[in-house]
Amino acid sequence: MSSPRPLPHAMSPMPDFEEQARLDFAMALKGVLRGPMRETLPVIYEKKAAPAWAETHGRRPQVWREAADAMEDDTAYRWWSALGRAQQEFYVDVTSTVCERQHEELIERFRRITGGETKGSLQLGLNEPLPAYQGEVDIHCVPGSYFIERTEDDVWSGARSDLGSFVFSMGKHGALNEEKGLAGVAYVQNRFPDLKVERVLDLGCTVGLSTLPYCDGFPGAEVHALDLSAPSLRYGHARAEALGKAVHFRQGNAEHAPYPDGHFDLIVSHILLHETSRAGLEAIVAECFRLLKPGGVMLHVEVPVRRTDPFDQFLSNWDAAHNNEPFWSTLGEMDLIDPAVRAGFDPSDIFEEPLRTHTSLRGAWLGYGARKSAGAAA
Repeated sequence: MSSPRPLPHAMSPMPDFEEQARLDFAMALKGVLRGPMRETLPVIYEKKAAPAWAETHGRRPQVWREAADAMEDDTAYRWWSALGRAQQEFYVDVTSTVCERQHEELIERFRRITGGETKGSLQLGLNEPLPAYQGEVDIHCVPGSYFIERTEDDVWSGARSDLGSFVFSMGKHGALNEEKGLAGVAYVQNRFPDLKVERVLDLGCTVGLSTLPYCDGFPGAEVHALDLSAPSLRYGHARAEALGKAVHFRQGNAEHAPYPDGHFDLIVSHILLHETSRAGLEAIVAECFRLLKPGGVMLHVEVPVRRTDPFDQFLSNWDAAHNNEPFWSTLGEMDLIDPAVRAGFDPSDIFEEPLRTHTSLRGAWLGYGARKSAGAAA
């Protein structure tokens, strides 16, 4: 039986031996699903599904919805898809159990770590209902999503998210699961070497996995992080303090963030946009323009939702239909340049391109953002 491996900080939920074995199984099963089993699907598509569809329609599938029509009745695909959903629910179950068993202890750790003098800060209070795209969906199949609070100072959903992120990525994003933040920091430093960063804002930070790299990437900068989830922010504040990082966590809506005009040099997010809606995305981009100083930079690090091949796009969109990610496929088809132009960014300052991963030589994130022109007003 595997030895328990806690995350490397004082807020880490600690699996016992049985829980660690179940976590290992969840990661191993996902490895098989994303590896050998998934690799058979393009072969089935090319040799069986696409030719059968072409025989009926007189041509090959040209868009992802046609590729879906060709594949969704295939037995092998349906078996792979059912296992994928079962694996998602299983890993959520196990990570939830680990944190449930230690619920009271985790709350006490939060109080102990944040009860005295701290490097950063925590400001809670949301005087508005949750956006429908968050409040009406159990994101990632997590019961209660990221907002369930059953007791004072609840941190359960934050702890589950931290452990769950490590299991979901199969540990490939580093012990602190900071891959997206490291990739974002490297991109900004390489593309905008002249950018002087005094204040950073991370939108939709959850527990700050991607936030903390900006503390190291821009030493001396004031780092702020915004999210809707109070339990995640409590946990994230204690986690940052345990790791010796100064972050100012605040509860709020990224569509109308509680900061003054022109307050930040750099505004980032990490896999936030595919959790919103078309209207939400438009509002967030407009808010970024308002909050940026002239010359400031907006960068959204996103999952690579855009694929040129119809079959690849169909597989990419699996999460939209089967993992409670309703906006995923829409984002893959959406024009992202136009919302930035309407927000006020100059078209020549807007970018959308692959963003190199930090911890792997394979794959890339979707990098989307813009620089606010030096002469622009909020």
